[in-house]
Amino acid sequence: MYDYLIVGAGLYGSIFAHEATKRGYKCLVIDKRHHVGGNCYTENMYGVNVHMYGPHIFHTNSKRVWDYMNKFTTFNNFIYRPKIYASDGKLYSFPINLMTLYQVYGVTTPKEAKDVIEREKLLTLNTDNLESWITSQVGVKLYDLFIKYYTMKQWNKEPKCLPSSIIKRLPIRYNFNDNYFNDEYQGIPIGGYTQIFNNLLKGSMVMTSKPFRPDDIKLASRGVIYTGPIDEFFDYRLGPLEYRGLKFNHDISYGDAQGNAVVNYAGNEPYTRKIEHKHFENALSEYSIITTEYPDDWSINKVQYYPIESDSNRLLYNQYNDIPRDPKIRFKGRLGEYRYYDMHTVVENALKDIDTEFGV
Repeated sequence: MYDYLIVGAGLYGSIFAHEATKRGYKCLVIDKRHHVGGNCYTENMYGVNVHMYGPHIFHTNSKRVWDYMNKFTTFNNFIYRPKIYASDGKLYSFPINLMTLYQVYGVTTPKEAKDVIEREKLLTLNTDNLESWITSQVGVKLYDLFIKYYTMKQWNKEPKCLPSSIIKRLPIRYNFNDNYFNDEYQGIPIGGYTQIFNNLLKGSMVMTSKPFRPDDIKLASRGVIYTGPIDEFFDYRLGPLEYRGLKFNHDISYGDAQGNAVVNYAGNEPYTRKIEHKHFENALSEYSIITTEYPDDWSINKVQYYPIESDSNRLLYNQYNDIPRDPKIRFKGRLGEYRYYDMHTVVENALKDIDTEFGV
C-alpha cells in the first residue's frame, strides 16, 4: 500500500512525488509511456540532447519557481529567438519586432514602425477570437504573412474560431528585441530535461509502460494525483474532448543545418517548424539532429498534446469534473485540468498545491 498514487511522470506528478517523498510519504508513480518526463523528455543522440516532443524552453517571472527548478539542474543562458519562413516564402526575424517591420515595410525607427502599424490596424468591437484580436493589433498584412496559415495548420481550425488567448502570448515590439519571452528567467537545462525528472523521482517507486487501471486507485491510502486526460479517466463516457496531435520526424545531419534552434514555417508546408537541437546547448558534436514537427488530427489512442480551448470543450470538461468519484482522486496538470499551460505554470500550480497539502 502507498500513500499516494501519481498517474503521469511529467512535471506536476514528479514534483508532487518528490515533495511527498521528502516528507516521508510512500509514492507510486506510473506512466503509460516508456520513460519519465512527459513531453519534456529529452534523449541524447550523437552527443546532442534532443527534445523528443518539440522544443521546451523554460521561462518564468517567479523567483520561487526558478529557484525550485535549479535545485535539480543547472540552466544555461539560452534565449529563444526563432526565425520564420512567412507565407511569401521569405525568411524573417520573429517574433514581430523592428527588424521584422523593416523587412516588411522598410521602417527603421520605433516611431516609423508605430505609425505604419497604426495605419494597418483594423478597428473592431469584438476581439474575443484570435483573428480579430491580432488584426486589431497589427493589421491584415502581418496576420497573413505570419499568423493565419501557421494557426490553421497548428489547430486545424479557422483562426476566427479560436480564442484570442492563444495568440496573446506572442509579443509585438517596436525595437530590435527578438527574445520570444518577456520573462526575467529563461534557459535550457544543461544535459537535458530527463535528468530533472530522474532527480525529482528519487525515492519514489516508478513504473513506466504502465497504463492506469481503475483498480490502481486501491493502491493509495491518501490520494490519487491523476495528470492524464480527464475524459480518458472516465472512458470517454460523455464523448471525447478536443485535442491537437503532433508527429515528429527526427533526421541526422552534419555540421550546422539551419543556423538556429527553431525555424517556424507559416506557409502551406505540412509542417509548422524545424528544430535543430544542438543550438539549445551549443553542442560540439559533429552531428546535428533536425526534428520536423507536423500537426496531426487527434483521435482516441493517440497522444494528447494540446487541449483545444473553446466554450463547448470547457462545458464538457466541467461535466466530466462533476461526475461523482472517489474523493481521493484529484485531476491536475495540463491534461487533468484541460488547460494550455506553459511549464512554469504547471510548476507554480504544483508548489501551491503542495503548500495546501502539507503546509508551507
